[in-house]
Amino acid sequence: MSKKQEESEVIMETACKLADDFRNGRSCEEFIEKIFEGIDENLNAYITLSREDALDSARRVDKGENKDGKLSGVPIAIKDAISTRGIPTTCASHILSGYIPPYDAHVIELLKREGAIIIGKTNMDEFSMGTSTETSYFGPVKNPCDTTHVPGGSSGGSSATLAAGDVPLALGSDTGGSIRCPASFCGVVGLKPTYGLVSRYGLVAYANSLEQIGPMACNVKDTALLLDVISGPDKRDSTQVGSDGGYLDSIEAGAKDLKGLRVGVPREFFGEGEGIIDPDVEKSVHDGLSIFEDLGAEVTEVQLPNTKYALAAYYIIAMSEASSNLARFDGLRYGLRFEKDMDWHTTFSEIRAKGFGEEVKRRILLGTYALSAGYYGKYYIKALTVRTMIKNDFDSALKGTDVLVAPTMPFPAFKLGEKVNDPLSLYMADVNTVPINLAGVPSISITCGYSGKLPIGLQVIGRSFEEGTILKAAYAFEESYNSNL
Repeated sequence: MSKKQEESEVIMETACKLADDFRNGRSCEEFIEKIFEGIDENLNAYITLSREDALDSARRVDKGENKDGKLSGVPIAIKDAISTRGIPTTCASHILSGYIPPYDAHVIELLKREGAIIIGKTNMDEFSMGTSTETSYFGPVKNPCDTTHVPGGSSGGSSATLAAGDVPLALGSDTGGSIRCPASFCGVVGLKPTYGLVSRYGLVAYANSLEQIGPMACNVKDTALLLDVISGPDKRDSTQVGSDGGYLDSIEAGAKDLKGLRVGVPREFFGEGEGIIDPDVEKSVHDGLSIFEDLGAEVTEVQLPNTKYALAAYYIIAMSEASSNLARFDGLRYGLRFEKDMDWHTTFSEIRAKGFGEEVKRRILLGTYALSAGYYGKYYIKALTVRTMIKNDFDSALKGTDVLVAPTMPFPAFKLGEKVNDPLSLYMADVNTVPINLAGVPSISITCGYSGKLPIGLQVIGRSFEEGTILKAAYAFEESYNSNL
């Protein structure tokens, strides 16, 4: 926990409590004013702050509007890859300079319907491509737990503002770990929902078949509350199933012990003796498994034999989809545009060359190569086959267990600048998160220990659309872990 967390008013009050307080007459406007006064701009967690809009919304709450909303008056930070009407959405990229969306993403519509107040748009890795929030055009985000270290990525701004105690809730998106990685590095809670649970309408696409918008918070109950709100059905996303919610009610009604819960531990996520997992991480996760046992869970080892192929398959699929999705950003209709146009080909090339950062260009080129004639079958089709094998591994492991438990990240947060010039090292950091996206199953990261001042995350993985199960397990673990601090 950072010093800012210990001093913050917001971190001591959950979203659940705040909504009740505002319904019972507490001044929302005064509270929102304090939030803006307390934001530490040195962390660089925000790209855009929406002070006037937020205060206007707070005044309406104080006048009694939407008092019955689940999040009435509750402040929330939004990752800058999610479309917000009237508020710039940049994806932390120069190429979207000046772009202000004319529409809200579905999740934003749901948040507004329930009375949430958007504080601002958070910094991120450019187009969600990164593990450290260092690829942002607007500069890196600092980890509030230790400002010399990264906050994780790509939803680093969302996790940093939570860890700093600025807001109780945030939204992120997760393509290969982009919610769970920063949740682990900053000591907050982050949930990647099942693929198809939350509408992707209004999420700027990186890799459509992998990404999901998900909730981030400072505790499991608030995470469940936010998931209740954002998982509502949407006909505009044909891949979305949606849900009636009930996640918060489920964990509040459930027992705090885990008797009968079957926990599987995939040995492949511990590096199989290859030295990939930091000793502090391994110890903290094993200590966490002891907590599950103390709560009555049955812990057994399981195997996910195709995990060793996951990283390669993921990056081929993700980069291939990125090369296609990012073709729409040409500066000719919106975003970056030069004062003087040349011929179409030159203008298009110049805008993309100057508008995209190095990591984004790298992934576009690699994805285009993987999809090119002669290589499509050698790389992309094989990667899709491996993806099916990995999904089958998870299905098999979860037949005999209720949840899987593993380290979220192989190491605690690393120092700013330490890996940013070594792409392969950064890609390797995703070794424990990308298999979950390939399988499409849900996973939640919660804190299970510390390495010095730096938090360590443990992820609880479940069957598709069984978010209730992983939330119950995470809640029981969190209650027990916090009681022993």
